[in-house]
Amino acid sequence: MDHYKLILPEHLNHDGFLFGGNMLKWIDEFAYITANQEFPGNRLVTIALDNVAFHHPVAGGEIIRFDIERARLGNTSVQYKVKVFGTRRHACPETILFETRITFVSVDRDGKKQPISGLADDFPAATTGSA
Repeated sequence: MDHYKLILPEHLNHDGFLFGGNMLKWIDEFAYITANQEFPGNRLVTIALDNVAFHHPVAGGEIIRFDIERARLGNTSVQYKVKVFGTRRHACPETILFETRITFVSVDRDGKKQPISGLADDFPAATTGSA
């Protein structure tokens, strides 16, 4: 699933490039939206961001595209591979500016792990997508 974000002055650090904390916040938000669209009715919480890699700086005025693809599905957790691309200021639109993996776990009202509902009906218990 793709999401887009315009980089505004308030998103920039002291050197005029995207502040990394904003990128991580958007990753968490957009991946959560993706997970909720794929697994509605589950209470999903972020448990990990792995291999966070900033490959190129992102300047103000850039419109970035978040490509979020399911990488792994377990009984209680789901992991997504996230790649971020520039759409305006980078010569090659396929240049990866940033990438990471993010994992969510399904929890009950007390915060204890529980199976992701709908797995038996709609999804195999352990699915891997292209990562």
